[in-house]
Amino acid sequence: MSIVNDSVLFLVLRRMRTPLIVMILIYAISIFGLVLIPGIDAAGVSTAPMSFFDAFYFISYTATTIGFGEIPNAFSYGQRFWVTVCIYLTVIGWTYSILSILGLLKDDALQRALARGRFQRKVKNLSEPFCIICGLGETGALIAQTLDQVQMRFVVLDTRAEPLQELELGDYQADVPALNADAQLPSTLLLAGLRRPQCKAVLAVTNSDEANLAIAMTVRLLNPGIPIIARAEHAATAANMNSFDTNFVVDPYALYARRLGLAMRSPPSYQLVECLTRVPGSAIPELHQPPIGKWIICGYGHFGRAIVQHLDSMGLHDNIRIIDPRSTSPDDHLSIISSGTDANPLIDAGIKEAVGLVAASDNDINNLSIAITARELNPDLFIVMRQSTSGNSMLFEAFDANLTMVTTHTVAHACLSFLTTPMLSRFIREIEKQSSDWAESALAALLPICAGRVPFVWTTRINHIKTPALTQVLQHTDLSIPLSALMTSNRNRTQPLKALPLMMERAGKIILRPDADFPLHAGDKIIWAGSREAWNEQKLTTNYSNALNYVLTGKSGADSWLGKLFNT
Repeated sequence: MSIVNDSVLFLVLRRMRTPLIVMILIYAISIFGLVLIPGIDAAGVSTAPMSFFDAFYFISYTATTIGFGEIPNAFSYGQRFWVTVCIYLTVIGWTYSILSILGLLKDDALQRALARGRFQRKVKNLSEPFCIICGLGETGALIAQTLDQVQMRFVVLDTRAEPLQELELGDYQADVPALNADAQLPSTLLLAGLRRPQCKAVLAVTNSDEANLAIAMTVRLLNPGIPIIARAEHAATAANMNSFDTNFVVDPYALYARRLGLAMRSPPSYQLVECLTRVPGSAIPELHQPPIGKWIICGYGHFGRAIVQHLDSMGLHDNIRIIDPRSTSPDDHLSIISSGTDANPLIDAGIKEAVGLVAASDNDINNLSIAITARELNPDLFIVMRQSTSGNSMLFEAFDANLTMVTTHTVAHACLSFLTTPMLSRFIREIEKQSSDWAESALAALLPICAGRVPFVWTTRINHIKTPALTQVLQHTDLSIPLSALMTSNRNRTQPLKALPLMMERAGKIILRPDADFPLHAGDKIIWAGSREAWNEQKLTTNYSNALNYVLTGKSGADSWLGKLFNT
């Protein structure tokens, strides 16, 4: 804090050095002249010049245009002439100084220093756990909005001023510390609270793989124990991040390719995963059934290559056709050198016999052109499109492809899942192992409590810190508390909460969709899906003895034997 203050003070003194020297000289010359010029008394007799104190006093109120009169006696003509000169000198000096101060207030360096000071004070005052978001692009903004919804504090760093200005205008529940600075610099991350005990994670989600790699490496060296969530669009960058144990590396293209393969194998499983990983409150995703057969991939960049590799793993090697304007090496697949925006290359690739097409180029307009042309040639085609910029959402919604991969949304959803509900990634891996019938059963239980919207997903950890009331009962009595106690309203115990247990972890063992009568143990971890209101009620039940007492016994006071346990 003192470093920032010292830099501001040094900057002000350096910028105001010349005006201060000018004002000191003007005052010194004015005072020195008055103490040299003789005065005159009422009888017209010459008197001694003014003292230094009288001269300083007179110049002080005259230079500031206050005016008070001629003291201690009326001035001689020589003194009046000199005072006239001093008045003009001091007015010019004050004008110059005031203009210099106004110019200083607009100085970019001073504004940056003041902003760093305000930012550091806000971070220092954060007493709740928080995370650092590096990069407030479309991905970072979506993450910030969702974290604000789940009441998790965060700090934002970005090299651009525009996103931070939009952040200030946003409707956020809490004040968000934000700084226009380069998160790759160690000093910036330290200023953002990297080494503070309240800092729980760092998200490197800029649009540059190099920047994300530098941030992840800096965090690993400066604070090895803190989780790092990083975005990487190139396989080499992801491998580099994994080499120094980055906790969670998000490759949006490989992730979406895996999800597309899941949709082909088990459409209900894909719908269940999408339902659990999208932003809470958004519309429930539709059930999609990508067909198995001949697929055309237009664009063999990072996304197209990931799709092809995953289709190959499913045994569709001979049914893949690639269209790309560059001379690539498409792993022995049949390929055509073209952008794919006109009909001829699509016809040559067999569009009329194909069952699916992926518009995978890095240009949104080209992807739209490819998709429109392909649908005209084959109206029954299953179309998957890549959308790089959220600003083009209206165009993609107007076309209405079967599936649209929005890069920023894919990254944001993956980061949020890991950050807010770490168990969700493990549950998704379990979903991928299950049958379609199992996924359909899970969806049938989940959809009625969702009201057509993506549910809120949370984790309950039964321990002294997270669930003190529940843990005390489990460890100090022989009472068996079923899972249904966490699914019961503490306002009316005859009403169930809109909450569905998805998975329980006990001593490293996984239990999928545990039954309501399953007994709870201290140390259990349970992942839930449901409404935000259910989450809030469940927290009250596990944290406060009266609420738990009512849920278990129907009595809200301390007159029951369970209430007496809490009072002992």
